Amino acid sequence: MRGMGTKTVDETEAAEAKHDEEAVDVTKPDEGTEADGEAVQDASDETPDAEDGDEQDEEFQAKQEEGPSGVGQGAGAVVSVALGLVSLTGGWLGTVASAREQLIGQLHTAANAGVAAQVKEVYGDAWQTTALWAGVFALAALVVGVVVLARPAFGAPGKSQAPWIKSVSWAGVALGVIGLFLAVLKYTDVLLGLPSTSS
Repeated sequence: MRGMGTKTVDETEAAEAKHDEEAVDVTKPDEGTEADGEAVQDASDETPDAEDGDEQDEEFQAKQEEGPSGVGQGAGAVVSVALGLVSLTGGWLGTVASAREQLIGQLHTAANAGVAAQVKEVYGDAWQTTALWAGVFALAALVVGVVVLARPAFGAPGKSQAPWIKSVSWAGVALGVIGLFLAVLKYTDVLLGLPSTSS
């Protein structure tokens, strides 16, 4: 009887130990699942969209720190060249002003006026008006070109000017100087002055 009681107790203890081991094995996958779930959640928090947004913000800030793009300076350089060409070739404004001055000279010149007076009033004043407007365009080209060349000194420090902007600006300055010089010569009758009316 005693041996049977001992055997029954041993079997009972072995069965309980086996049951505990099974319970432990059953709970282990749950712990692993929870750990995997936390890892997946942590990975989902760091999404590519957030990283892309941070990169875009950094690029935007970098562009702001770079300063002006130079579009305005390039436009100013082109305008300077255009004004210089107008001063050399003449524009509609100078043509209209010259024709108006010629008409005024015809109206104000008496029919019995001398040849010299008629030439001076009808043609001389008109040519001087053309030279005056050419000088205005040349001066504008010179000023715009110089402003574009001097702009980097007052802009963002360390921001260099594009080579093509410098080249076009210098071209505008050169055309302005040439146009202004020719306009002064024509206005003072040193270049293409009025023909002599003396017999």
